[in-house]
Amino acid sequence: MSERKVRVRFAPSPTGPLHMGGVRTALYNYLFAKKHGGDFILRIEDTDQTRYVPGAEDYIIQALTWSKIIPDEGQSVGGNYGPYRQSERKHLYRAYADQLIESGHAYYAFDTSEDLDKMRELAKQAGTANWQYNHVTRSHMKNSITLSAQEVQERLDAGEPYVIRIKLPRNEEVKFEDIIRGWVSVNTNNMDDKVLFKSDGMPTYHLANIVDDHLMEITHVIRGEEWLPSAPLHILLYRYLGWEETRPQFAHLPLLLKPDGNGKLSKRDGDRLGFPVFPLQWKDPETDNISSGYREQGYFSEAFINMLAFLGWNPGTEQELFTMQELIDAFTLERVNKAGAKFDHEKTKWFNQQYLRKHSDKELGELLLPYLDAKGIHTDAEYAGKVASIMKERAYFVTDILDEGMYFFEPPINYDEKTLAKKWNAESRMHVENLLHRFEALEYFDSETLEKNFKDYLTEKETGFGKVGPGFRLAVTGQGMGASMFDICAILGKQETVARMRTALEKLPA
Repeated sequence: MSERKVRVRFAPSPTGPLHMGGVRTALYNYLFAKKHGGDFILRIEDTDQTRYVPGAEDYIIQALTWSKIIPDEGQSVGGNYGPYRQSERKHLYRAYADQLIESGHAYYAFDTSEDLDKMRELAKQAGTANWQYNHVTRSHMKNSITLSAQEVQERLDAGEPYVIRIKLPRNEEVKFEDIIRGWVSVNTNNMDDKVLFKSDGMPTYHLANIVDDHLMEITHVIRGEEWLPSAPLHILLYRYLGWEETRPQFAHLPLLLKPDGNGKLSKRDGDRLGFPVFPLQWKDPETDNISSGYREQGYFSEAFINMLAFLGWNPGTEQELFTMQELIDAFTLERVNKAGAKFDHEKTKWFNQQYLRKHSDKELGELLLPYLDAKGIHTDAEYAGKVASIMKERAYFVTDILDEGMYFFEPPINYDEKTLAKKWNAESRMHVENLLHRFEALEYFDSETLEKNFKDYLTEKETGFGKVGPGFRLAVTGQGMGASMFDICAILGKQETVARMRTALEKLPA
């Protein structure tokens, strides 16, 4: 571990909604920073203005806020290393591009898109599928390596469009140690001369993120596996800019895979299989298409984060449920897997179920109130909490309590047809009528009293539960199965229970 204070950054591009894989990257950065007493920074990398999507930056900030991944500094927070939006740092990058040219590690390239397309087509005809601008092909292109210094200056003075490319050496092994993957080695013969600075005056990701990480004193770059192929280029840039001694350590995280493990998890997989891949709902500003979010589908942010933490990392123990502080205490990059992590939607629901059960009945009652209000049902948190107390064991989401237990809030209008056909007859009708009279006479209407009274009735009539229970449940709830009827009746109260039984006797066939 470096002696410098740990500083990590999450640097998304505002090109659309933040994928859950991006939230996991932010989470691992956050956990690592907090574990080591460091700072977590949010930086918006918007150098590619052609892909900018309105609303995406606000979405990123809201998603992190909901996930309780709170930056110590950065966009929306401020700090001493700003601005934290790359487009507002535009004035910084040119000097470093010029430095690379002056040191011979970069060059001007004046090739048009037509020139590049022509070279790709010629290479294709010659049997080379993936043409690259590299140490071999650059000698056939229009750049400051092949053109005279005078012609280069004339082109620059004339305002001719150009880009600045890195000049990679021939046949050099670039090595670095990745915290997760160990030693990585790539030969420059397998790399191309990437564009560092574009003709619109904006840097590419490769230059901007190196410069920003250096100026912001980033100590560890923890990012997705998709950036691993770019890491050797970044290693060289640190060397060419004279920053090797303060270069951050790298850790490249595994991909999030589809549930079947076959390929990277995408938005289309969520649409196809019926689960969200975004933390919050997203409305596309161009098409108005809406993509579902974990928050809107009723997930607790704590469950979402707990699930994400386990997609690629394990604590080395049997513990599965963690608070954020427990995750901070347990997290190490050394226990992050190299292999991709399969997403399991059923396991995600299980996490939400566990967090739902952790809430008190009163808290769940309060969470139910907005859903009830939306249905035009007005009650108080205390009553809703009583309902939650006996329904939460069967629920994955707060809304499940309503879906399965709407009869607590309004009497049944329809009755379960299967139960009606199989269990409702003259005998069951008689039992409901008998129970109605017994219940009307009760002084106490708690669960224990109801259960004793019901069992006494079965004994007196010398009959079994199966002859009495289904009809009783049908009359009170309209359902064929569910929670304990004695608990249900105790919550409904004597007046409501008896009224429902009387209504059923009137409405259901004799």
